[in-house]
Amino acid sequence: EMVRKTGGIAEGALCYTGDILDPKRTKYDLNYYLRLAKELENAGSHILCIKDMSGLLKPYAAKILIEALKDTVNIPIHLHTHDTSSLQSATYMQAIDAGVDVVDCALGALSGMTSQPNFNAIVEMMRFHERENPYHIKSLNQFSTYWESVREYYHPFESGMKSSSAEVYQHEIPGGQYSNLKPQAIALGLGDQFEEIKQRYADVNEMFGDIVKVTPSSKVVGDLAQYMVANNISKEDIFTKGDQLSFPESVVSFFMGELGQPEGGFPVDLQRIILKGKSPLSERAGKHISAIDLDQDFRDFKKKFGLDLPYTTYLSYKFYPKVTEDYLVMFRKYGDVHVVPTKYFLYGMKPGEETTIQIAPGKTLLVRLQSIGPADDKGMRTAFFKLNGQTRNIEVQDKSIKVIRQENRKADKENSNHIASPLQGMLSKVFVKKGDQVRKNQPLFMVEAMKMETNIAANNDGIIGNIVLNPGTLVNTDDLVMEIESR
Repeated sequence: EMVRKTGGIAEGALCYTGDILDPKRTKYDLNYYLRLAKELENAGSHILCIKDMSGLLKPYAAKILIEALKDTVNIPIHLHTHDTSSLQSATYMQAIDAGVDVVDCALGALSGMTSQPNFNAIVEMMRFHERENPYHIKSLNQFSTYWESVREYYHPFESGMKSSSAEVYQHEIPGGQYSNLKPQAIALGLGDQFEEIKQRYADVNEMFGDIVKVTPSSKVVGDLAQYMVANNISKEDIFTKGDQLSFPESVVSFFMGELGQPEGGFPVDLQRIILKGKSPLSERAGKHISAIDLDQDFRDFKKKFGLDLPYTTYLSYKFYPKVTEDYLVMFRKYGDVHVVPTKYFLYGMKPGEETTIQIAPGKTLLVRLQSIGPADDKGMRTAFFKLNGQTRNIEVQDKSIKVIRQENRKADKENSNHIASPLQGMLSKVFVKKGDQVRKNQPLFMVEAMKMETNIAANNDGIIGNIVLNPGTLVNTDDLVMEIESR
């Protein structure tokens, strides 16, 4: 309604999951999608999007789905998918013949696997077809060649997939999440257990009642899957030992109803275990958000972070406060680093190399690295370079020198008074102090790792004894954080 009032175009999306061809999977059948589509059209959508975030829509299912939707709604239909299995070009072919209006593609060098189907190949597929939309294929191929070389710079940040995989039909991990999940697993110290994480992902989805896995619900499934692997927890353990576990904050939030109500409702027994006595929401979560004076809040934001910041940065802060605050700290320290060429930003310059950096329209710096001096006793090196022909030097900390690995004290698993970190990450918050009286299930501290936040709660009533680690400490699984004494 608000989009229409402001003269914009509203595209409503239904998320495809499961398989409408499988008679055993009745939760998300054809009628489910037709009902959603009609509701979106009646709500005022100008366009209907089918968001196939995991790439599960198979070719023959696409034909049936598009034909049925064309008979149900009168608005254009846009199909978005990920090519994790490599089957999605065939899905597009069937969808196009069934009358779909728009399909999403990715330029050749950036396509395939967890990305979208190959734009260049789809153009060739449609050549001489009655619905062909002509493109300059030579130009597309030139763009693809350019981005193929650029992509090499970002290789360390990719998903790790070497080829497409039909395994996606079992674990159902969305393409956008798959490329983040591997780095997250590595950060948690679980890089060599990624196959187990994928299996746990499927297990968690089953425990949750087969939910639609798309941002942010997919993150909830991924967080619990990694938590289970990190702590060697099985599905059975969740139900038999759940009252002793501190679940990731995203999982608690999901079962509280803060992301909405899933199709078919929550599994009641699992919800009770995870919430530990908390009463979940039964209405739209937005109804319970406190009112806010946006103008005054924006002024307060600028006072805290800087009067030069635009309203869009403020909006980012309201949606993602911690991420935006971290970004602003880096921005104030280093400035607008996006002007630095990608190669040198990610990998640094070698002595003798030079580059140009346009810091503003018409203002370009010529930077040449001359040499890097030896490290002093504090690990500092002097970097000598020329800036527009003038010699400059700066002191830089060489972080590779004298790396000291600090091991924290481990908790005694047989000692119920020892409260340990359940995973690897940063001890971001401690909610209690020595001498505090705490009750069972009261949050004690938070561990954060790659956007996954986990509140660790007290297993029993007691009094906080020794607090071993302070906020900001990097912790590993089973590191002792604090001790709690029985009353």
